[in-house]
Amino acid sequence: MSDTVQQIKDRLSIVDVVSQYVKLERAGSSLRARCPFHAERTPSFHVSPERGTYHCFGCGVGGDIFSFVEAIEGLDFKGALKVLAEKAGVEIVYERGGKEKKDERDRLFELMETAAIFYSSRLSDAAKKYLKERGLHGTTLKEFRLGLANDAWSEASEYFKTKKFTDNEIIDAGLAKKNERGSLTDKFRNRIMFPINDSAGRTVGFSGRVFGEKASPEAPKYLNSPETVLFHKSRILYGFDRAKLAIRKHNCAVLVEGQMDLLASHQAGWGNTVAVSGTAFTLEHASLIRRMTENLVIALDADEAGIKAAGRAARAALQGGLNVKVAQLPQGSDPADLILKEGKEAWSSAIREAKDIITFLLDVLDEHSKGKDRFRRAVESIVLPFLSDVRSPIAREQYQREIARRLDVSEAAVAEALSKVPTAPSDATGTAKNEGSISSFEAGKIKQAFSLLLWQESLPKSDIDLRAYRKEFEEAVGDDNLKLLHNLPESEQESLRFSAESIHGKSFNLKREAQTLLRIILQERLALELAEATAALKRAESDGNSVQADVYMSVCKLLTTQIAQLHENM
Repeated sequence: MSDTVQQIKDRLSIVDVVSQYVKLERAGSSLRARCPFHAERTPSFHVSPERGTYHCFGCGVGGDIFSFVEAIEGLDFKGALKVLAEKAGVEIVYERGGKEKKDERDRLFELMETAAIFYSSRLSDAAKKYLKERGLHGTTLKEFRLGLANDAWSEASEYFKTKKFTDNEIIDAGLAKKNERGSLTDKFRNRIMFPINDSAGRTVGFSGRVFGEKASPEAPKYLNSPETVLFHKSRILYGFDRAKLAIRKHNCAVLVEGQMDLLASHQAGWGNTVAVSGTAFTLEHASLIRRMTENLVIALDADEAGIKAAGRAARAALQGGLNVKVAQLPQGSDPADLILKEGKEAWSSAIREAKDIITFLLDVLDEHSKGKDRFRRAVESIVLPFLSDVRSPIAREQYQREIARRLDVSEAAVAEALSKVPTAPSDATGTAKNEGSISSFEAGKIKQAFSLLLWQESLPKSDIDLRAYRKEFEEAVGDDNLKLLHNLPESEQESLRFSAESIHGKSFNLKREAQTLLRIILQERLALELAEATAALKRAESDGNSVQADVYMSVCKLLTTQIAQLHENM
């Protein structure tokens, strides 16, 4: 696998990868952008093309192309490897008989892929007919790998065992459970199966819709995989692996409630659609979307439950820093029904005509409230909590102005009412600055010289004599300070590398700058030692200690001579 990693790095630069997610602009020898991992107005996220790394001075994250994809896509290393290998056109080769053994996750990923193939191979003509009646095309069924879980109690489990998977692995994957007799019973029976993938396209779970004459009338309409090592429903959005490119392209994501709605939306040309899977929309979902876009259109079912769900999703999205709009569907319909009955143009119009969440709420409440007093109370209890979640102060002020106009009150009155609304806890995405023990020169020349050393050591070919510079640096700062510097966290050392690259990256005479920096540091250190020796000399003379006085006098002369020599060489 090490060869595969190197091949990917040879074919993909850090700029190739990062620029697909954020807009980079030139900043000296590096590139910068607003950090995709925390909310900020001023760009503090820097990319070094020469060293193939990135670092954010705001939240402290940093690394190479693999750690970047892991973080922005919410993947493990092997998931990031799969994504980057596909981008680079490199085949992943695992070394036979090598040290790389398959861990628990690898085995479960293999089992889930086996399950997806198993279920899709059993999609019956009756199931295909039903799905066609719901408006889905045959190509859609194949692309999203829809399948069928039959009526048999343990058909799937028995098949997985023939593929050398153990009972515990089948249970851990959420595909079966043990019955009273100690044997396995399939989790999914009499259901149309929808594989749920992670961002890299690997199957991590399933959602099954009840189907077939033998299905129990008491069975839930939809049954989802339980939480497993691979499947965390609060972090997974159905269809995200297929939608992420379209989301970035259109700078917008569309959120629907279920699998059928998503398939219909993708089929209607809205490939930037994602869906929640058996859970409410969470802050983690919002964070996942925000790495691709800041804009979200919510298009949930137009019944009472759907409107409430849209409200909860909108609050989570606002708290996650997204700009939220709501698509208003005909009463009682869902996206799949709207597309089937009225065509994809009706669906496209609903998305394009979506209203921002505050305006949507005001319109709905104004229409259904009887009298101005009820409307005012509804705005206070329903709209203001949403407004408190809006992060942009400019947008918040515009909404306050609109609410004041609708209620015929002053903006000050709206602002006062808003100030009394409890706010959601802030999402502390940034990391605390390191409070190291080198505070005496936090922003001084020593750290600048150390950062230059770290930067040059990280380059394939240094622009200075590293061996000589390292020796002179150690002499200039002293052993104690040197130990403190080398004990700095790697994240802070990476920050220093970027700082040096930013300051010295376009220097025409880096060698001279480095020598001047070391000379100043040494001069400051000698001056400090001279001041300390002079103070000690005065104390010895005051105490009448002639022996100590002679010693300190010699030290003062030596330091004075060294300082004079430094001035002569400047």
